[in-house]
Amino acid sequence: MIIERGKRAMRSPIILSRATVERFPQVMPGVLICITIALATTFIADHYGGPTLLYALLFGMALHFLSEEGRCVAGIEFSSRTILRFGVALLGVRITVEQVTSLGIGPIVTVVAGVVLTIFAGVLLAKVLGLHRDMGLLTGGAVAICGASAALALSAVMPRGANSERNTILTVVGVTTLSTAAMVLYPLIVSVLSLTDQQAGVFLGGTIHDVAQVVGAGYMISEETGDVATFVKLMRVAMLVPVVMCFILLYRNAEGSQNSGKIPRLPGFLVAFVVLVIINSLGAIPATVADGMTDLSRWCLVTAIAGLGIKTSFQKLAVVGWKPVILMVSETLFLLGLVLSFIMFGLVSL
Repeated sequence: MIIERGKRAMRSPIILSRATVERFPQVMPGVLICITIALATTFIADHYGGPTLLYALLFGMALHFLSEEGRCVAGIEFSSRTILRFGVALLGVRITVEQVTSLGIGPIVTVVAGVVLTIFAGVLLAKVLGLHRDMGLLTGGAVAICGASAALALSAVMPRGANSERNTILTVVGVTTLSTAAMVLYPLIVSVLSLTDQQAGVFLGGTIHDVAQVVGAGYMISEETGDVATFVKLMRVAMLVPVVMCFILLYRNAEGSQNSGKIPRLPGFLVAFVVLVIINSLGAIPATVADGMTDLSRWCLVTAIAGLGIKTSFQKLAVVGWKPVILMVSETLFLLGLVLSFIMFGLVSL
């Protein structure tokens, strides 16, 4: 069920489709719950201070039972995926090509090296732990690229075996849990190391697994950090295409592979984000419209983070077994150390 819902979400376009409109009565209860959390946490943050997105995450986690069954499940899923992607796409109005080019070649080198080396590290660590190579490839790709979405995309082109579905579910649960923990802990590392806003953006965007948590952690620190983190993270998401193609080539002759002829497409929200960046760079978006889209994006992200919090249960990590947990934690720490090394030793020019 988790896999099928994930695949359907990945195929969903950023623009609301007819099918989405028809599902409106089904998703409305869960969406209203997430919006209510967004309103409550925004009120608390505005009046008493503190990060709105973190409040939304914690409030959502307190209502985890709503994601198990009932009328709210569909709306919570819709909020944490479709509304999230819509909000991330709208962030394109905050960024211009000039800002991107000012970052230099460093972030690109960091992203490519992080993805490639983390996947290789996953394969080696899986061998050391006595796990199958496929588990190392799957978890390494999920950690290196974009968390649960990458796990679902990569598993779709890997050979089917007796444990394929189980491994995918374990990976989705594991990387989601680790990514949520990183969203809370990594900003503390930024503070301890006294990283600049741009360095913090590269660090957060280059290390945290899922887009939602990158956006949440980045904008907890500052708007500039959030913008840089989002751009770096979306570069990692774009790496999903060449990595999936490499997996297709790797498994094209494998027995049981039924998806070797499929060519992956870029996620719709990534395409929309890039298009808005280009339009904004041309000065075609009036300031008032850009401000309105920015505010809408902010509300979408807070709503999505609330949905993500509702879906998060640390108790589920207990069922994955210790070896896959050690594997994913080790891959996460490897990526963390690699990106920090690039930043701290001046290999990333900012």
